[in-house]
Amino acid sequence: MSAQEMIGASVLIRALLDQGVDVVFGYPGGAVLPIYDELFKQNALRHVLVRHEQAAVHAAEGYARSTGKVGVVLVTSGPGATNAVTGLTDALMDSIPIVCLTGQVPTHLIGNDAFQEADTTGITRPCTKHNYLVKNVGDLGRIVHEAFHVARSGRPGPVVIDLPKDVLQAKTSYAGAPSASARKHRSYNPPVKGDPRAIEAAVELLAKAKKPLFYCGGGVINSGPVASQLLKQFVKMTGFPCTLTLMGLGAYPASDPQFVGMLGMHGLYEANWAMHDCDVMVAVGARFDDRVTGKIAAFSPHSKKIHIDIDPSSINKNVRVDVPIVGDVAHVLEDMIKLWKAKQVQPDQKALAAWWKQIDEWRGRNCLRFKNSESIIKPQYALQRLYAAIKGKDAYVTTEVGQHQMWAAQFLKFEEPNRWLTSGGLGTMGYGLPAAIGVQIAHPDALVVDVAGEASILMNIQELSTACQYKLPVKIFILNNQYMGMVRQWQELLHGGRYSESYTDSLPDFVKLADAFGGVGLRIEKPSELDGAIDEMIKTRRTVVVDCRVDQAENCFPMIPSGAAHNEMLLGPEDHAKPVSEEGMVLV
Repeated sequence: MSAQEMIGASVLIRALLDQGVDVVFGYPGGAVLPIYDELFKQNALRHVLVRHEQAAVHAAEGYARSTGKVGVVLVTSGPGATNAVTGLTDALMDSIPIVCLTGQVPTHLIGNDAFQEADTTGITRPCTKHNYLVKNVGDLGRIVHEAFHVARSGRPGPVVIDLPKDVLQAKTSYAGAPSASARKHRSYNPPVKGDPRAIEAAVELLAKAKKPLFYCGGGVINSGPVASQLLKQFVKMTGFPCTLTLMGLGAYPASDPQFVGMLGMHGLYEANWAMHDCDVMVAVGARFDDRVTGKIAAFSPHSKKIHIDIDPSSINKNVRVDVPIVGDVAHVLEDMIKLWKAKQVQPDQKALAAWWKQIDEWRGRNCLRFKNSESIIKPQYALQRLYAAIKGKDAYVTTEVGQHQMWAAQFLKFEEPNRWLTSGGLGTMGYGLPAAIGVQIAHPDALVVDVAGEASILMNIQELSTACQYKLPVKIFILNNQYMGMVRQWQELLHGGRYSESYTDSLPDFVKLADAFGGVGLRIEKPSELDGAIDEMIKTRRTVVVDCRVDQAENCFPMIPSGAAHNEMLLGPEDHAKPVSEEGMVLV
């Protein structure tokens, strides 16, 4: 293909299209007006106008997480870029592939404290996988294609391209997308295949296991749908139990009897005890997050640990492992399955039967039980009714952050990957609504529900305007208890019930607020109203806000207090009464 001369902004649009980009989430400003002018001149690339740059990144995260593609963000210089920082950090923590295009003042003004200037590359260096400041328009096309390669390969993450205005206006030639061989980077080639010797050692460990456990995270989902299929195949072959992290939900079918539920701070009793008592653990695409491990010194004390991860820096970062395998989850699982079959491995069935008997005893505790009410809506019951209504539908669920997020993880079941989207690593309030917008843009005919709290939803409530402008039938299901629920719960458990600034005394009327933005508002005040309102919410092909008034005093259990071990869970109000130290340890 012969090179064509055009301005930098046009090169940028062409490069995005060559990367297969179909939508950009953004907000205009002076430094990026050349890009917006080029967007105006074409119809191939769609732009979604958000109301805040943080929301633009979260929307791109929702798009990326639900499709497996790279999400693209376009913001202006200065406050546009700094407003995006929270979203970029969120994407870095949860390994979401994002390319964020930021405007910058002209190159000759950089360092002069010019209007809307910020050191974007300096500010975003700690919260991106990589970033670029384009100083020469001739480098622009190459950098765009390289940025997409970096964002999507290895452990995915956000990449920033900072674009001075004069670079966008200067002319250069553009020869099109590079060939597959040219896309390879001399200094960045993340491993895909695992070390065969390590894979063999892992299979040998698993073959001898008496109390094995698969511990799987978001890396399985990031690897692609094949990885989830291979995980299911391997788990079924072995007959071993499987647990998932908050970010991994959907990587293994929730209805399968070998799934023992989510583990971690608000994970299931059986999952956490299985983690504590197992003798061989294989961590697949999980990073031993502190919300999963609890007290490191007491974490899974009897197990040999196998860790499969594409990011070598995650190996031995938090927990020392016995068999590290650096590689793509799908490739490593494929090789492990082949070796398992070749060796005709026969696990110790007697020991495995005893292990499952123990797990079933733990399951018998029914750790998600709660005392329902005919007069007050319990949040758990509200989510049970929501799940009954969306089960079997083409549905995606996003969440905000707090108690409602944990209840959603406990009571909503996911049979396949990419259907559950939540802020796991950073715990960003305000994530759910813009993420739902990104999902709905990607899947216009799907049912997209944001499970929210009344505090979190207010963090990015202005995005109701975005949803209504683009006629997106996003559903916002608010569990409204008038508290920052998780903060209140911790204040009750750790701070003597001193509810400092966790109660919101002046909330908007969410029904009227929905109407003011151009959506539909519904209110639920009694358990008997749940099914009818949820049905109306689903059938309404407009943006819907549901204000579901739930029990203000309900706490989220099970719970591992901060700093405690997996075998020190609080299961409910009966444990709630036990004194807890400032370090989170249950005092008996």
